[in-house]
Amino acid sequence: MMTDMTQPDSKKYGRPDDERIIPFMKIAKPAAIFSIILTIASLFFIVTKGLNLGLDFTGGVSAELNYAQPANQSEVVKALNQAGFKDAVVQTLGSNKDLLVRMPPQDLEVEDLSNAISKAAQLPNNAAEVHKVDAVGGQVGNELYIRSAGAVALALLLMLVYVTIRFEFKLAVGAVLSLFHDVLVTVGIFALMQWPFDLTVLAAILALLGFSLNDNIVVSDRIRENFRKIRGATPREIIDISLTETLRRTIHTSMTLLLVVLAMMFLGGEGLHWFSVAMFIGVFVGTYSSIYIGTAFALWRGLNRQDFIVQVKPEFEEEEIPK
Repeated sequence: MMTDMTQPDSKKYGRPDDERIIPFMKIAKPAAIFSIILTIASLFFIVTKGLNLGLDFTGGVSAELNYAQPANQSEVVKALNQAGFKDAVVQTLGSNKDLLVRMPPQDLEVEDLSNAISKAAQLPNNAAEVHKVDAVGGQVGNELYIRSAGAVALALLLMLVYVTIRFEFKLAVGAVLSLFHDVLVTVGIFALMQWPFDLTVLAAILALLGFSLNDNIVVSDRIRENFRKIRGATPREIIDISLTETLRRTIHTSMTLLLVVLAMMFLGGEGLHWFSVAMFIGVFVGTYSSIYIGTAFALWRGLNRQDFIVQVKPEFEEEEIPK
């Protein structure tokens, strides 16, 4: 029986006879083309359509309400709209009695605004009390937006340094490229669909960086281990072996996270909806990128066994004593 040229001989490399190696890198080039197209499309939508920034970034008014009885969020939004407070967003604060209302900037002083919101938020047989009203100006929101972008950039830079020290520079660059790809594609989809982009979505982006980096680290650790352990295999074969060995762990981690994300999406209410949507997109994009961007880039840059061998310094090498 002829052996598939894309797979190493399992007996030769000390692997079980019945364990199949998935040739991930066989489609590395088509995957790279797809990733480039996806990245360019995301940049195009971000530049042309822009993000539908939430009140956290554009500025606005937030108010904390306490109701005597559990209140329905849609009823509160309807009551505020009837009173002239358009585009209000209502979220729960731990219970259906405590609600957070966010709305665009209003031409009222804080005291007058508090009274107006208190009057507008009253529901039939359910009195509301305003606990706190905060007004955020557009300049503060813009500063927050810039700092958020800086936080993501700093996170990517520190991850590059960490993976370089922990593993190898080629793997580090690939990991950061995959993280950048994850952020760009997720944000690009939000720009395309014009979904609200607020601090909860930014929190999901940062959480996505952690998830994707963890996946890259697991794969990189197995690649380093196999390069040191397996002799005679090509770098492509070793990467295929490493990805196959970590595939089950990747699937289990992704599916577990997806179950939590879906629970938040359908049961978490309005406050967690867009957070869970961003995470849902990011789980698929992050799992894909750790295979076909992080490791594929390192392979393209010539990753080999010498990159993981500790070189002996000349002063510690033994010298032959002439007879």
